[in-house]
Amino acid sequence: MDSIQIKSTDHPHFIGAWRLDDLGICDDIVGLFEANQEKLQEGGIGLGGINKRIKNSTDLVIEPKDLEREDHVPLMTFMNSLHQCYLSYIEEWDFIASFTPRIHIGRFNIQRYEIGGHFNQLHSERTTLNTLHRLLVWMAYLNDVDEGGETEFPHYGLKIAPEKGKVIIWPAEWTHAHRGCPVIKGSKYIITGWMHYAVDS
Repeated sequence: MDSIQIKSTDHPHFIGAWRLDDLGICDDIVGLFEANQEKLQEGGIGLGGINKRIKNSTDLVIEPKDLEREDHVPLMTFMNSLHQCYLSYIEEWDFIASFTPRIHIGRFNIQRYEIGGHFNQLHSERTTLNTLHRLLVWMAYLNDVDEGGETEFPHYGLKIAPEKGKVIIWPAEWTHAHRGCPVIKGSKYIITGWMHYAVDS
């Protein structure tokens, strides 16, 4: 059986990007990360497995209830900014709101990548029955990286440089398979998670 090539046109990549107005939020979140040394853990993949050949990072897992803590105020400030990014995203792609008028954010991660740190395996964010509720992925770079550490979407020919205060949102689909390139010089801090389909009560 022969494959048939369908004529293609210029098309959007559905990856949105913004820059935070207050870069001090980034410093505050990095400070929060470093102040919680006892809670840091090796970065996991999938449902909690650890394989440094696939992902090499140090993670701090944040649960929704943690946002109520007084020392986590920077995260609430960031979430307000992230919400504005989301509103901008669905303003551009307004059909999203027609089938998912409400979203929620569950647990998320703050991550540190040292020299050689990476999530080098090409992966997407919705690949099992346990991740079907993920609609969008969000990530913010918390510092400028001297060299390396880009987020690469090879099927779109895109490499997004890690720059302090840059926020990106993209679909949690296999169509947006991506990887975190190794950090070559310096270190890289990010905050990242998902926007989920809301469960109606």
